[in-house]
Amino acid sequence: MTKKRKRQEDFQKVKFKVGKKKPKLENATDTTFKTKAIQIPEQLKEDGVLPTQNRKLNIKDLLSQMHHYSPGVKHNALLGLKELLSQYPFVIDAHLSNIISEVAAVFTDKDSGVRGAAVHLLQFLASKIRAEQIAPFFPLVSAHLSSAMTHISEGIQEDSLKVLDVLLEAYPALLTDRSVILLKNFVELISHQQLSKRLKSKDKLSWMLSVNPNRRVTSQQWRLNVLTRLKKFLQAVVDGSSEKEDEGLQEQKDSPHSVRNPICISWKLHANNQQHVQLFENGGLRPKINSSFRLRSLASVMDSAEKGLSSTENLKGFIEIIIPLLIECWIEASPAQSAPILGNLLESESQQLMQQVLSIIHLLWKLTKRHDETYKMELWLRMNYLVDFKHHFMRHFPYSLQETVKHKKKDSFKGNKNCMTSSNNVDHLLLNLTLCDIMVSLASTSTLQTDSGWLDMIRKFVTDTLQDGSKLNSKQVNRLLGVTWRLMQIQQNKVATEPLIKAVYTLYQQRNLLFPVRTLLLKFFSRVYQKEDLRGQRIRSRSKVLSRWLAGLPQQLALLGLRNPELSNQLIDIIHSAASRSNKELLQSLQATAARIYDPLEGTLVLLPAEAQRRLVQLVYFLPCLPASLLACLSRCCIMGRMSSDLAATLIGILHMRSSFAGWKCQVQENSMNDVDYFSFLFSTLIGFSREELTSLQGIRGKPHISQTQLSPIRLYLTDLDQFLHHWAVTEMICHSLSTIPSQNQCFDILQTGICKYLVGLVVIPDSTAGSVLCAINKLLDQACIISEHLHKFLASCCYSLLYFLLTLDKEDAEHLQKRDMLWGSCISALALLPRLLRLMLQSLQVSRICREELPVVAQLLRLLMQHGQLRSHMITNEFLVHQIIKDIMTLKSGEVQEQWLTDLHYCFNIYLASHPQTPGPMNTVY
Repeated sequence: MTKKRKRQEDFQKVKFKVGKKKPKLENATDTTFKTKAIQIPEQLKEDGVLPTQNRKLNIKDLLSQMHHYSPGVKHNALLGLKELLSQYPFVIDAHLSNIISEVAAVFTDKDSGVRGAAVHLLQFLASKIRAEQIAPFFPLVSAHLSSAMTHISEGIQEDSLKVLDVLLEAYPALLTDRSVILLKNFVELISHQQLSKRLKSKDKLSWMLSVNPNRRVTSQQWRLNVLTRLKKFLQAVVDGSSEKEDEGLQEQKDSPHSVRNPICISWKLHANNQQHVQLFENGGLRPKINSSFRLRSLASVMDSAEKGLSSTENLKGFIEIIIPLLIECWIEASPAQSAPILGNLLESESQQLMQQVLSIIHLLWKLTKRHDETYKMELWLRMNYLVDFKHHFMRHFPYSLQETVKHKKKDSFKGNKNCMTSSNNVDHLLLNLTLCDIMVSLASTSTLQTDSGWLDMIRKFVTDTLQDGSKLNSKQVNRLLGVTWRLMQIQQNKVATEPLIKAVYTLYQQRNLLFPVRTLLLKFFSRVYQKEDLRGQRIRSRSKVLSRWLAGLPQQLALLGLRNPELSNQLIDIIHSAASRSNKELLQSLQATAARIYDPLEGTLVLLPAEAQRRLVQLVYFLPCLPASLLACLSRCCIMGRMSSDLAATLIGILHMRSSFAGWKCQVQENSMNDVDYFSFLFSTLIGFSREELTSLQGIRGKPHISQTQLSPIRLYLTDLDQFLHHWAVTEMICHSLSTIPSQNQCFDILQTGICKYLVGLVVIPDSTAGSVLCAINKLLDQACIISEHLHKFLASCCYSLLYFLLTLDKEDAEHLQKRDMLWGSCISALALLPRLLRLMLQSLQVSRICREELPVVAQLLRLLMQHGQLRSHMITNEFLVHQIIKDIMTLKSGEVQEQWLTDLHYCFNIYLASHPQTPGPMNTVY
């Protein structure tokens, strides 16, 4: 008992009283801890300030509601998204990924209202999101679109076409990148696969048109809707291809002619050896490399599915599927099925379907021409589809519309049923032309005999359409000219091509043609002419209609004037091209119309913009003859300021090259330009004013237009600064042309005779004319020239009048101050070159005849002449005259306080002249 009791004492249980806390053990772990909140201000700020719409829902709330089971909630969420994003556009960039994924997910929603709201929201987003922004998310959008197009529900399929419309309008390039998948979806929308009965194996499946009675529209209307989108999709594929070609007027790949980039040459810089003309092989065209090797394009290393229709295999595969389906659609809509009694008359819906069928085939034909082996592709198309096309398409050709035209519209399309357009905007002329374009692309020169039957039908239709006088739009004319060009290439003899060119010329002669139509016709004729010129045909084998068209272009240019500058530019380009090829008919017409084109008042040259003026000036070089009347017009164009001074200098340079003084090694064409007429042009342009204008200036008196001094018989007419600068720039080019004439003595005599005949004796002379005359004298004068006394006196009077004008200019007169350097330089150069001129001017300074206000001006002039380095020796020679003038000034100022200007005059005289006694020297021997 004792041992048991002892054991219990060792492990005795402690008893606690009620209400007392349990004491802490010695080895207890302290589990208490403290926490502090981590604050992220930016996140808290974003959560608190997210923009909301009227229902107080932000972007996260609206996107979360897109997963709700209720169609009404999802519909309201889509409407709320559009409202929120229209009010806060910056939210789009912040949540673009979530917005795109949620909106694309409801393309296949069961509720039509939700799908309609999604289409409207997608249309709104397309206007706000750029292509490069949506590109990373576009595979997801395309996948949802493909899912909608292949959905089992008819309503979802119909709404998928609306989504496709939005994406084609906003992101055509992104959509066409997935062309292989989408093209298959298009096929599945109107057809289904069926095992071919001819083949026992299951390797090849044929496609047949499907009929679904559950649709809200008829099967034909559904196919029309799908084919319309397919045409838009293929058009986007064509537009997105690397090689851009004009529809209907595309250049053949083997054509030797392409657009040349002209080299702009400045005659002034080229004549002064400041610009060198560098010539390149092939005239700047793409060099033709004769090699059997071909560089592989980057697209060839991609998978065939990634290349899409740029792959020949993919394109052939799609053509093999879609063409039979299109033929079936055509058969259903053809007149034989719809109304056999009416023959080739079509109902509106049938014609729309047939138009889409032909448009799709036409686009596929254009895609086949983008591949390297175009000839092999055309041969494959002809071998597989020509028989079906002739049987089905050409069976009831041409087609017209079964519709009664309202009486109000009879006048606009009178006389031609093929050109009518229905109320549904169905153009059955375009339908017939598209069919013609498809068929002629399958023909060639080698198959002409085989295809002569249906080619004659097309040729007759094209000729009748061109000649019936109806008003055609640009799209119709473009397709019409494309077919005409192809027919001319298939049969290139004159018997076949001349009626076609004549028919096009009949359309060209219509009045009030639309500008795009006129442009297309000009391009067509220009292309035909260039093609004919490259063949090197003899003159008698050339088209007479084409020659008549070329001969009428200058007259059209003169009549057009400023009414349509773009059309004028096109006419000028064609005229320039034909003139450079020495086309006889065009040059004769251009010669007859030149006076109207280059009329200085209302001619085409002065009315058109600068670039067109440059091209017209270049045409002067090709004119067969330059009579005096035309040179007078050109002179007035140069000096009137209605074309730039650089362009006027270019014209002067061209006329110099046409003259007999250009230094040609070969003989210049006789009677091209008379030397007398050429000198008359140079002199008239140098003067800058006509005889009538100079006569009218003689009656002007007083300031601010006249600068007058009592010591000179010549009064200066002060021209505007713009007119002065233009005249001065032209003068420099005239002086350059005069200086290049071999016989300088005769040239100076002619200039002297002209000045004495037309300028000497005038009382009022423009300041620019006086300066130009002095400039020309300085350029031409040499030791052998003999100057008449009348010219000496005239030049002396001009010099003093100009110097007096420059010395009396107000500092505030900024316009005339810019003339100072040019006029001062001309006067000083003339005085330095002609000592006799300086003596005559000093002799004319009879200060006794002038008023006291002019004395300081004379004193300043003498002081400046004495200080000038070039004139100092001449002033020393004329020291006696200078001293006499100063003495006369002192006599007039005697008894008065000596002013500063007089002190300065005495100082200069004592420094420069009085300290140098007159001794025989080199300058004295000149007199």
